[in-house]
Amino acid sequence: MMRRILASLFLCLFLTPLIAAERPKIGLVLSGGGAKGAAHVGVLKILEEHHIPVDYVAGTSIGAYVAGMYSLGYSASEVEAIMMGVNWDSGYSDTIPRNVLSYRDKQLRDRYNIPLNIGYNEGEVRAPSGLLRGQTMSQLLRQSTDLVSQFGDFDDLAIPYRAVATDLETSLPVVISQGSIVKAMQASATVPGALQPTQIDGKLLVDGGIANNMPVDVVKAMGADIIIAVDIGSPLVKKDKLDSTIAVLDQLSNFLTNASTTKQKELLTDNDVLIRPAIDDLSTTDFTIMPLALTLGREAANSQLDKLSTMSVSPEEYAAYVAAKQAKGKVLIAGVSHPIKKIVFDNHSKVSLNLLKETLELKEGQSVTKDELNEALKRIYSLNKFERVDAEFVEGEEGRVLTVSTHAKSWGPNYFQLGFNWEDDFSDDSAIAFDMAYTMTDLTRNGGEWRNEVKLGFERLFATEFYQPLDRDQEFYSRARYQYDTQSWGLYDNNNRVFDFDKRTHTVELGIGYNFILQGMVELGMVAEKGSIVNDAWLTEDFDFSSYGAYFKFGYDSLDSISFPTSGNRVTFNVYVRNEDFADIVDNNENEYSVQIEADWKGALSVGNHAFVGKTSLATNNNDGFNTLHLSELGGFLNLSGYHKDSLEGAHKIFGAFIYQYDLGRDALGMTDYPLYLGWSLEAGNVWYERSDVSLSDLIYASSLYVGTDTSMGPAALGFGITDMGDKSFYLFIGKAF
Repeated sequence: MMRRILASLFLCLFLTPLIAAERPKIGLVLSGGGAKGAAHVGVLKILEEHHIPVDYVAGTSIGAYVAGMYSLGYSASEVEAIMMGVNWDSGYSDTIPRNVLSYRDKQLRDRYNIPLNIGYNEGEVRAPSGLLRGQTMSQLLRQSTDLVSQFGDFDDLAIPYRAVATDLETSLPVVISQGSIVKAMQASATVPGALQPTQIDGKLLVDGGIANNMPVDVVKAMGADIIIAVDIGSPLVKKDKLDSTIAVLDQLSNFLTNASTTKQKELLTDNDVLIRPAIDDLSTTDFTIMPLALTLGREAANSQLDKLSTMSVSPEEYAAYVAAKQAKGKVLIAGVSHPIKKIVFDNHSKVSLNLLKETLELKEGQSVTKDELNEALKRIYSLNKFERVDAEFVEGEEGRVLTVSTHAKSWGPNYFQLGFNWEDDFSDDSAIAFDMAYTMTDLTRNGGEWRNEVKLGFERLFATEFYQPLDRDQEFYSRARYQYDTQSWGLYDNNNRVFDFDKRTHTVELGIGYNFILQGMVELGMVAEKGSIVNDAWLTEDFDFSSYGAYFKFGYDSLDSISFPTSGNRVTFNVYVRNEDFADIVDNNENEYSVQIEADWKGALSVGNHAFVGKTSLATNNNDGFNTLHLSELGGFLNLSGYHKDSLEGAHKIFGAFIYQYDLGRDALGMTDYPLYLGWSLEAGNVWYERSDVSLSDLIYASSLYVGTDTSMGPAALGFGITDMGDKSFYLFIGKAF
């Protein structure tokens, strides 16, 4: 049986060149055009249905993708299935999902919610060379092509292939004819400014449409006698449509692509075929139009059948051509199942190789699928230390070698961070806060970080913190922090603010911790506070206070969103043991040690577009009444809705809530970029000063209705809450982790 298969393969590979030699060689040229690229697949399907072989193929941008897939031996139907199954929109976001970030990075993202990629190094403010780094796009392309090895020559593919990109330095076209087919596709489709340039052979490459959007000359140079060129470029628009900045920029881009296409059309002869599908009114960025574009591609090819049919070969010849192409394609794809003989790291960062190996979790001798490799690369990228994480396979003498490349963020190693929160309940309790930080990283061998923070607005804060990993794997760490903050400390009576104090506090923390898993940590440390309480309106002097003691912190966080979660859990458990001195404020303060315990949980699960969220919050202190200044607060949106924020306070707290969220945006309105939630909550809780007063019969019940969304800049919500006591409040939040 094996002899028969080998003989058939030999005959196919031997006979096909003879057959091709008896007819003109046909070259296929596929232009760029974004989402309209599905029209190329429609053309391919017509060519296959009419037994028209393709001997050479080249493309630009999306055309390079379709051409590359076809060159690997996939049929038009297989390319269609793969292309339509890709979530192309996800390729235009390199944001690391919150649930896979480390515990520390989650807390920082929640606070510094503005996605800012700006750094400082060697006396310069730096930024990435593209809004996106292309990490997710490379994963999408790898999903399409499978784990094929790098090629010494694209002529060795099932159909000889070329991809066209533009040299960003010279603006000249670059024809990619070897190496990684994934990298070739990505370079050809890298929109300058939106995606970071791709580096190949020392050149910075961007979208080939700038220099050569329909590379007829490239396919002619490959040896094609007859050209089939498919033009899906965008036409120039009329002046009445040039009514916005975006429209003008698009028109300028179209100048370049149309100019290059016009030059390439001049190379076509009467024997060649130019196919122009009716895609002028379709968007290049709306991938929902792909089925329509495919149909239009079929129709355009059908309209040219009088010329295309002259290229048809007999059923027997075409069967031999297809068999040879498929046989060669199977040889190319067969290698993806071979076990990895060696894993090599090309590490351009200060992250330890041991940490990279442990995070990758792939072993030598293992056969890896494309899904397993992408998940492994995601784990490394989620360390939040890299600009790009790539992988390539090479078939060497020793077997299949996997090379993992990591590139540190080019705008580092020192970074600026920004956060913005606006919180309003349409009363006097309105708060706007700006958070700013400057973080210096890689200060020590193990990756020490020094962060300086400033908060302005309703609460004012300055802090400086040094975070020192104690081992190369960054499991153990030490932390030293100084903070000065001043905040308004309001006292309420029946949900009405009576008066305010200004609480000004100097705090020093020294801790040592253990990141026991990516999502969790424990920390032990010492804490000291010194401050004063001030009210310039009626206090004649400041009331001073101080405390010192120790703490224990436990944290675990796997939520996919801090505000509108649909999966995961977040648990925190803190214990503080302090000696408090505030005799200036309370005469009977006896400097006794207070033990404060806080426990919080938030969890979510979802079924389709319906999410169910639970919250609990418990706190207690062995010092009752006014014998402690470390109180627990309650009140605000989804924290006893209907009350003002933190309008209830006491030494002891009980709170619980059940929240239902319906993703109205994705389910009913067809929104894809961001969700739009319609939510309802049922809440119960209260606070008490004296432990003896704690009683479940005193629980206050509340409920709320809200609409909200979760964006790359954090949550935004508009809600209404009411309690069983008749208290009501409207709430507006932007960038607030509630």
